[in-house]
Amino acid sequence: MSAIVPTRNRAEVMVRTLDSLVKQGELPAELIVVDGSVDDATHEVVEAFASSTNGLCKVSYRRAEALGAAAQRNQGVTLATQPVIWFFDDDILLEPECVARLWSALNSDPKIGGVNAMITNQRYQNPGRVSRFMFRLMGGNGTCFAGRILGPAVNLLPEDRPELPEIVPVEWLNTTCTMYRREALPEPPFPAHFTGYSLMEDVTLSVIVGRKWKLANARTARIFHDSQPGSHKSDPAELSAMELINRHYVMTQILKRAGLLDYARLFLWEAFQLFAGVVQKHSRPFFFSDLHGKGLAISRLLRPASGTPV
Repeated sequence: MSAIVPTRNRAEVMVRTLDSLVKQGELPAELIVVDGSVDDATHEVVEAFASSTNGLCKVSYRRAEALGAAAQRNQGVTLATQPVIWFFDDDILLEPECVARLWSALNSDPKIGGVNAMITNQRYQNPGRVSRFMFRLMGGNGTCFAGRILGPAVNLLPEDRPELPEIVPVEWLNTTCTMYRREALPEPPFPAHFTGYSLMEDVTLSVIVGRKWKLANARTARIFHDSQPGSHKSDPAELSAMELINRHYVMTQILKRAGLLDYARLFLWEAFQLFAGVVQKHSRPFFFSDLHGKGLAISRLLRPASGTPV
């Protein structure tokens, strides 16, 4: 497999990620790091990792031709030589046997096009009455919404319960730690719409793959996502704008949901998110930034000629 990691100015974080990788029972055939850093610190970290593998993993380091998670992953795929592409972030910690279990899940069924790991600190929680009501308004049915995409591209995390099988079907995959069969990927994997932080590029890719292939969560392949701050997250208003613009893109261009009911659901979901920001104490300081961001997004969506990619 070819492992592809986009990174920028997070050498200290990446040390821990690569340290958890080298401790795995299996290593990828090659690791491709696409770096948008302003210095050589990440290059030094990657070189140290290459030395620690004793030649078991071919390591390639490349400077990013264009900054942004999606663009850097696309660049990495053009350099990959293996039939399986493994996307993972520079701020994860792999638990023992994670790589082997992902690989086993992908190969358990030739119709599976992609599998992702269970993020132990980011999992589906049973919704309360208000959230459950909202999920039903988004078009959700049944009693469990885990791993699903509802209405205007509302993507919900997979759940983790001991009674579930090791391999659980889902409707979308993140790019935090996910393996794809290369033959299942579009060319390029990520549309040019996604720049910078590239919110929801993972939903876009997995929906496209899922039209012809099965998608699954390898529940016992586990990681901890030690999400880190970065320059791409420094402006809450821009992040809020990106969330709405990219959700609108996925809803209309990828899911092909562009009717009046779809737009009504999008409005309700965004309003619900703003309301939740008022109710939750840790989100209150960002409410006005979020509200400003939604206003920015709407103004940009109403002026498509000026370009809306975020």
